[in-house]
Amino acid sequence: MTAPIETTGSAAEAQPEAVLEGAGSARIEGRSLGQIAWSRFKKDRVAVAGGIVVVLLIVVAILSRPIQALFGLDPNAFHQELIDANTSLPTGGWGGMSLDHPLGVDPKFGRDIATRVLEGSWVSLVVAFGSTILSNVIGAILGVVAGYYGGRVDSVISRLMDTFLAFPLLLFAIAISATLQGGAFGLNGLPLHLSVLIFVIGFFNWPYLGRIVRGQTLALREREFVDASRGMGAKGPYILFRELMPNLVGPIIVYSTLLIPTNILFEASLSFLGVGIQPPQASWGGMLREAVTYYQVDPEYMIVPGLAIFVTVLAFNLLGDGLRDALDPRSR
Repeated sequence: MTAPIETTGSAAEAQPEAVLEGAGSARIEGRSLGQIAWSRFKKDRVAVAGGIVVVLLIVVAILSRPIQALFGLDPNAFHQELIDANTSLPTGGWGGMSLDHPLGVDPKFGRDIATRVLEGSWVSLVVAFGSTILSNVIGAILGVVAGYYGGRVDSVISRLMDTFLAFPLLLFAIAISATLQGGAFGLNGLPLHLSVLIFVIGFFNWPYLGRIVRGQTLALREREFVDASRGMGAKGPYILFRELMPNLVGPIIVYSTLLIPTNILFEASLSFLGVGIQPPQASWGGMLREAVTYYQVDPEYMIVPGLAIFVTVLAFNLLGDGLRDALDPRSR
């Protein structure tokens, strides 16, 4: 007969977590969803490159004014000595590029293009991030309310989304921006232009996120943890903001990284049409508007702000695609 197997004290006191020890005594332990997503994201080199560019752009935008003060740069300083009086074009080749002006100067006024691109970076990112935050707040709240309560509440909010989506947004934004150029709400100048752009772009873009959040909420509201909260007597607001909303952070983050570049293009379009950021404040769209007159004889003036917009939008799109794949457990 085989002797009975005795259980040792150490086995009885084993931890409840499953720990597997390999040949090298390396432990394999459970990982959180955040750790899994970060591990997946790091393997996507294109997304990581996009993320690095995005971080650099944000740092440059935040430090643009201190950088200008440190090096004595002025985006509105005229350098008429660098402009040919007969043609109004920069003297020298490649738009007046030199050691003092590495990206050249603009026609007619001789303002440093590199400094104006640097100044325009924070304008574009402030409008893009501000309008995205506004869209997220409105869309997330109305979307989760519509998806959780359903019935008449869902019907009313869904029809409201359809109404906003039917607006000709570009024409509406042009009309509002042009109407409020002189001054409104105690604001004028650059603060007014920034506020109007953030409101117009953010307020009319929320239905896109609202539909995404509503669809996710319809699936989540039937899950076991929601039923458990109801069984414990939790009220609607608690379930919405403590149970459902944390599970919607992933889709909201992914959509935000894809919405920011869209808002950058929207701001540039409005400034290009003359109803966004007004001169002499530098903006990428405004620089493109000014370059239209000279693009045949001085293409460099159009290429630089165009590349700034292109690189920024591309970096955010690559980052958004990487985050979507990292946060989606079904993707490979």
